[in-house]
Amino acid sequence: MYYIGVDIGGTTIKSGIVDRAGNIVLKSAITTEKIPPKQQMEKVGEQIIKLLQSSNLSFDDVLGIGVGCPGAINGKKGIVGYSSNLKWTNFHLKDVLERVTGKTVRVANDADAATLGEVIFGVAKDYKTVIMLTLGTGVGGGIVIDKKLYEGTNGMVAELGHIVLRANGLPCGCGRKGCFEQYASATALVRITKEYMLKNKDSSMWNAVDFNLDKVDGKTAFVCEKQGDKTAKRVIAKYISYLSEGCLDYCNIFRPDAIVFGGGISKEGANLTDRVVGYLEKYEYGYKGTPKPAILTAKLQNDAGIIGAASLVAEEF
Repeated sequence: MYYIGVDIGGTTIKSGIVDRAGNIVLKSAITTEKIPPKQQMEKVGEQIIKLLQSSNLSFDDVLGIGVGCPGAINGKKGIVGYSSNLKWTNFHLKDVLERVTGKTVRVANDADAATLGEVIFGVAKDYKTVIMLTLGTGVGGGIVIDKKLYEGTNGMVAELGHIVLRANGLPCGCGRKGCFEQYASATALVRITKEYMLKNKDSSMWNAVDFNLDKVDGKTAFVCEKQGDKTAKRVIAKYISYLSEGCLDYCNIFRPDAIVFGGGISKEGANLTDRVVGYLEKYEYGYKGTPKPAILTAKLQNDAGIIGAASLVAEEF
């Protein structure tokens, strides 16, 4: 028996057949079109049928369909309350896709689904209570408690990038100031890197980006720091302090078994996690004197969307 995972993005929709061990048997992608969401889901149904036919499978071989979708999702009812990326409002995704496919459908926010995927099939499968932080344009994430996705009221939960790290700090797109994602996202790391470069014109980071600030990305400071650049070292130290302070907050709130980093910055692996652990070790309350969570980086990476969506079904079996 298999699961179907559907990862809805602003530009593409990826679907895949996933086996009981979390391996993708076959996957495909279609363009996210500017059409009514009902029509878009009908196209997803066609996409799934083609995948099954190509694998010599039928819907009888499928336990269910999981869908990860950006936005505010009512997971219990399978409704997309609002997705700014897709411009969908109050769309009953579950009902539509179940009518098209005849299979049980479960829907969750895409970051929540990715978190569950890491717990069921990924790096955190040996842990029960897990916090995942996706370090990208913003800071997304998810919460799993006792191996179950925590969805909160109407499934609208885990806006982990929007705890306030610095009162009256940098303005955030959510309307508040000083949010965690303004200091710990990849976007924040780029901003910090540029700020330090402008103050230190002799930094090798200038050479690394051909003296063009527009070429600075989340890897710039990490690469130059490994080459011994002192300014890059200060950038990374500042970034790690912000990220780690947020982790201490989550440690004190949830006492998780593990914290998992996802997103592009997580590809630093131990170079990232070892530094965070080093920072956390300085504090008794929140780390040393309390149950220490494992600090991990995501395993599923580019397949997190499909496998995470499939895990919404796997959670029920």
